[in-house]
Amino acid sequence: MRLAETVTFGGSGLDRAAALRGDNARMAELLAQGQVLPLWRGKPLIVAQSGLGWVSADSVVLMGAAPVFLGLDEGVPRFTADISIWEPEVLEASQPAGFVDANRQTHPALPEDHAFEDLRGVMAQLTPREAELAATAKAVLQWHSTHGFCATCGAKSQMINAGWQRSCPACGAQHFPRTDPVVIMLVVRGNKLLLGRSAPWPEGMYSLLAGFVEPGETLEAAVRREVFEETGITTGAVRYLASQPWPFPASLMFGCIAEATSDAITLDPAELEDALWVTREELVAVMAGQHPKIKPGRKGAIAQFLMANFLAERLD
Repeated sequence: MRLAETVTFGGSGLDRAAALRGDNARMAELLAQGQVLPLWRGKPLIVAQSGLGWVSADSVVLMGAAPVFLGLDEGVPRFTADISIWEPEVLEASQPAGFVDANRQTHPALPEDHAFEDLRGVMAQLTPREAELAATAKAVLQWHSTHGFCATCGAKSQMINAGWQRSCPACGAQHFPRTDPVVIMLVVRGNKLLLGRSAPWPEGMYSLLAGFVEPGETLEAAVRREVFEETGITTGAVRYLASQPWPFPASLMFGCIAEATSDAITLDPAELEDALWVTREELVAVMAGQHPKIKPGRKGAIAQFLMANFLAERLD
């Protein structure tokens, strides 16, 4: 798919400068020259009407948090740091997991137009480079927050290699950030597209079917299995279209198109609350926000990207 890398979080061409990660002296120099993106409880710092919020390495906002090197952004060294240990005086009420948290958390050491915001709520407003930096920061910091102990022996591990590795001082095991592969698919039959919804989703929210790839499974096999498990629909030819890093917490979405070979839907209620076929004409109404039942998807997500290009016949 020629437009594949125009998806949000993809295609900015960030120089990750991986060869520099093991040079501690060089990393110290770059950190002194560069900028740091703070994340608080998974939310990046955002400047209203502007983009990502960067601070210097000596900013009090960072509270001594260990920096992770993101790369060189047109020569500017970019880092990130997790400041989740900071406790605001006023904490906004939490919102349901899995959906956009509309709360904006300001910091007393920063201007009022700086706030920590849910990346899902602002991702479509960021430049491609900002989106890649934010996605990388969120995913790698999430990995560190849940992998502080060695999976081999249970000892506390240490961050090394500029944040791209954890080393166990007890048994010597080395651990690296992981990404979970997920297939998400346009299931088509003639002029129709298959959509589904999960029970916890907001009213009117339908999307493309998706699921995790299992060990020993190809992308094509995962597509066929997931579609059949969730809806009873059988599929034949499967073709890869585009991918999207999805840092919630750390997945790589593989967008595919699959040709359905059956029509009758048999729901698995443990997976889906509903599934239905929509015609291309109905999908136009959905995307325009004019469908009586189905609301348009979230801008920036690969599901919306794939459906828009499906309608525009740009899947080549």
